[in-house]
Amino acid sequence: MSTPIDSQALAALFSEGRTHSTWLDRPVPDALLEKLYAQVSLGPTAVNSCPGRFVFVRTPEGKQKLAPCLSKGNLEKTMSAPVTVIVAYDEDFPDTLPELFPFADARSWYAGQPALITENALRNSSMQAGYLILAARALGLDCGPMSGFDAKMLDEAFFSGTSWKSNLLINLGHGDTSALRDRLPRLPFERACVLA
Repeated sequence: MSTPIDSQALAALFSEGRTHSTWLDRPVPDALLEKLYAQVSLGPTAVNSCPGRFVFVRTPEGKQKLAPCLSKGNLEKTMSAPVTVIVAYDEDFPDTLPELFPFADARSWYAGQPALITENALRNSSMQAGYLILAARALGLDCGPMSGFDAKMLDEAFFSGTSWKSNLLINLGHGDTSALRDRLPRLPFERACVLA
């Protein structure tokens, strides 16, 4: 049985965790990105499929390649972020199942079913993006997840000739808390949940 985390840790992950758009000029070391992925990789996915793939765009050359793919409203905050993670999914993820889920012939469950592959890859890589946000916060980083990009253009720029497809983007770094707006409202339990 899991032990509840303390209120300070819970606050860092949720109640005090915010979406950032303005970044301090503080680098994010590659070693921290490796540590981040190590945590993300432990999160559960269907049949341990782990379809998420992560491109950590952190160089000027990488940012220049990414810039034309972004919507106008996401350009400045992304170019100023120390790191932008392209969260993608691998449509060939079933090929790794003999290694990742050796208990059954799970690869055969997806054979000849491209729609099922895409559905599961998208769902599970989205969960992995959520793990990335929480792991980043736990490691002292701030996040700015977003849509607002041309997926076809991005896939051509970064994934041409591969089986990877983009899902979403997450800016990473140390956010400027002075630039935060008040937290937007959330739906209450009664409007968002049903006890069945």
